[in-house]
Amino acid sequence: MRQVIFLDYDGVLHRGDTYVTPNGVVSSAPGIIELFEFASVLLEMLAPYPKIELVLSTDWCFKFGFARARDALPLDGLRMRVTGATYEPECEDVAAWQDRQRGLQIAGFARRHKIADWLAVDDRRDGFHDYFDRLVHCQTDVGLGDRAVVEVLRSRLAERFSEAPLF
Repeated sequence: MRQVIFLDYDGVLHRGDTYVTPNGVVSSAPGIIELFEFASVLLEMLAPYPKIELVLSTDWCFKFGFARARDALPLDGLRMRVTGATYEPECEDVAAWQDRQRGLQIAGFARRHKIADWLAVDDRRDGFHDYFDRLVHCQTDVGLGDRAVVEVLRSRLAERFSEAPLF
């Protein structure tokens, strides 16, 4: 049985949203020199869960393509866990996907791929009304730099993905 975390980038792995400049992708949050400032936080939290896959739910996949979005992750330990993206142009009407709420994008992917065990880490809440127990919501300006959110994620990982003890 697959164990999946649907992962957003902006407002999760770094503070703020991003935009493209002639010098590359930059954050809208002041003072950020390097994107993915919280990638190591996520990597550390996933260490006890070797079966967890990452499926990218970030708009980076739509904007830059899957390979470039995956390869933007600065840590091999995260990149090697990436198995897909919610944006699947071969399965989706591009215009409809872009307008679909994030939670519905994720639920659609989970349904298509028969994934029952999943969490989403995102700064968006739209479309999660039936899935709030699966959403670890980050504040865009803080991301995984918020200790309270990190503790929620730690708790949800343990609840959903810890192996039951054998007696």
